[in-house]
Amino acid sequence: MTRKGADIVVEAFKKEGVEVIFGYPGGVILDTFDKMNLAVPAFKFVQCRHEQGGSFMADGYARVTGRPGVLVVTSGPGATNVITGLANAYMDSIPMVVITGQVPTTAIGNDAFQEVDITGITRPVTKHNYLVKDVRDLPQILKEAFYLASTGRPGPVLVDLPKDVQRAECDVPYPDTVAMPTYRPTFEGNMNQVKKLADAIKRAKRPVAYVGGGVIHSNASKELHAFIKKTRMPVTTTLMALGAYPQDEPENLMMLGMHGTKFANYAVQECDLLLSIGARFDDRVTGKTSEFAPKAVIAHIDIDPTSISKSVTADLPVVGDVKDVLQKLNQIVEPADISEWLNQVAEWKEKHPLRFPRNGAIMPQEVLVTLDGIVKGEAIITTDVGQHQMWAAQYLHFKRPRTWLTSGGLGSMGYGLPSAIGAQVAAPDSLVFSINGDGGFQMCASELTTASINRLPVISIVLNNGYLGMVRQWQELFYKKNYAMSCMDRHDKCPWPCNEPGTQCPVYTPDLVKLAEAHACHGQRITRREDIEGAIRAAIDIAKNERRPSVLEFMVEREVNVYPMVPAGARLDDMVDSLA
Repeated sequence: MTRKGADIVVEAFKKEGVEVIFGYPGGVILDTFDKMNLAVPAFKFVQCRHEQGGSFMADGYARVTGRPGVLVVTSGPGATNVITGLANAYMDSIPMVVITGQVPTTAIGNDAFQEVDITGITRPVTKHNYLVKDVRDLPQILKEAFYLASTGRPGPVLVDLPKDVQRAECDVPYPDTVAMPTYRPTFEGNMNQVKKLADAIKRAKRPVAYVGGGVIHSNASKELHAFIKKTRMPVTTTLMALGAYPQDEPENLMMLGMHGTKFANYAVQECDLLLSIGARFDDRVTGKTSEFAPKAVIAHIDIDPTSISKSVTADLPVVGDVKDVLQKLNQIVEPADISEWLNQVAEWKEKHPLRFPRNGAIMPQEVLVTLDGIVKGEAIITTDVGQHQMWAAQYLHFKRPRTWLTSGGLGSMGYGLPSAIGAQVAAPDSLVFSINGDGGFQMCASELTTASINRLPVISIVLNNGYLGMVRQWQELFYKKNYAMSCMDRHDKCPWPCNEPGTQCPVYTPDLVKLAEAHACHGQRITRREDIEGAIRAAIDIAKNERRPSVLEFMVEREVNVYPMVPAGARLDDMVDSLA
């Protein structure tokens, strides 16, 4: 059947089971938008207010569903605005398919209006990308794009679609299958390596499982749970893996790394077997790599062979999908006697709990402790990036995978609100909270309108300390309190330099409550700790009964640091803690 390129795009969406598309229209992509609009209600379209916000929405949707998030934007600035979202998805292994409009093929290379070489620009931050030059190639390219995005180590794939290709006609059918001889990810783990791993576990006296986001991507939480219960092995998770193993289980040591728990870091440094499951030994996890887990045999399960021995040499590598490897391992692994080790870990947990000071003002941690007591692990939580992100990772407890969404590898400020919107689209009946600092929240605050007009009742909690908090913390600890450009209260009449803010600070701008109300959202500012719980419960009622978004601005203690903290370049067990 002969149809236009734009029709083929819509056909691909239907055959690939796409239910939601995020995006923003523009000149050279209008043919595709025309066909998409005619196809509604075959799928839902969510129009963002900025393409970067749209890319984070698609990312959030993908993290909750496990399916590729889809984004369609125009050329030039529309395409360049999604680069941060692509990089974010690439570093966190999130499946996305992004379609960008492009000027006609006859105009490419002539500096046409809104022309950029988006495939050249995004090559380092996509799993793969395509420039479609012939409409007859389009069905195969779209099939490959969805296949690449969701198989092996997931990631974003970009398809650049010129205007004349959208209008051209062809009768090439959309393929039912895909065969890519040069792309064959190793799904099944080698049984000989699995047996070696089982032997190493049986011999170990002080084992630790170090779990990364790969467990969530491969939907292997059930297999992980069975493995940990069988071996009794203590388990610590990366920032990306919170929820992969229930945090209320006794084996869980919570997060490791720069702002991880002391007991997790001590366990890693003292273990004799470190089993990495779907993690990539990020620098925020390892600290000084030459002194990371110095007493341990390093075993590493990962579907991406390039991740193995990339940062830390693996003594026992197993290439394969985490789910497949754990299924095989669970059939043959035998638990070792690690009672003495478990007693040591329990002693560390009792001696070094997470804690924070309680002053007269609201402490940011107590807002999160209160939230945790209300939702009890039954909500989806997204975060922006900064101190609040680390506090959320420390003080919120997750029981299930795909309920914790955060920008890990790239650390993208502005991620919190739009990813929450994507999550709410994916799970319309779930409570969705976005935890933010005042700085990051303002980066994509325009997406409050997207939430409001689509009746997506996300609840944004803004921990307002008047600073770019993590920047200020580093400036306090390593730059002699030279708070260079990190004060969000700063006014042109403020003294320079100023590192002692006090009662003479100007009124915070913008007024986030008025900003929320301007976007037809509920807004509330909380200045007293006795009002914390009531404000959160009121926002939940509004979400459930009115399906209206909320912004809760908590005015918190200004100069609070995230502890424990491993300074950059230090050993993992060389932690700073003001309450020690």
